[in-house]
Amino acid sequence: MGVPRIDFYVLPDQKENGRALLACRLADKAYGLGHTVYLFTASETRAAALDDLLWTFRQDSFVPHERYPLVGEEGSPVLVGTAAPATVEAQVLINLADALPEGFERYERVVELVDQHPEVLAQSRERFRQYREQGCAPETHKL
Repeated sequence: MGVPRIDFYVLPDQKENGRALLACRLADKAYGLGHTVYLFTASETRAAALDDLLWTFRQDSFVPHERYPLVGEEGSPVLVGTAAPATVEAQVLINLADALPEGFERYERVVELVDQHPEVLAQSRERFRQYREQGCAPETHKL
């Protein structure tokens, strides 16, 4: 397996829901392209909020998703959870946690979402450095 593609998407502001809305838009786009997605969050509260937002972020969109770990056998193409990414089967990892996600190298793509909040910026710079130390070449996209 090759090295995953790592993309940092940098928002120009620090709106309260900015990163979560961007995560929904990117999950929607990845799903539309036929990819499976894992939205990794640091807390149950954030996972629940993201779960709700995926239903409402855009009026005309439907992103089939469910919480991970799964209750049933069959998983949706988009999963939301707090379990370490190393345990989840998907092609795209959208990291909404503060630390480098354990098992990120199993994914084809890893997406990091950054806003202008000083703490978020500092943590994302640290993850950027850690990805480079792991042999990845992260790219930055200013939105």
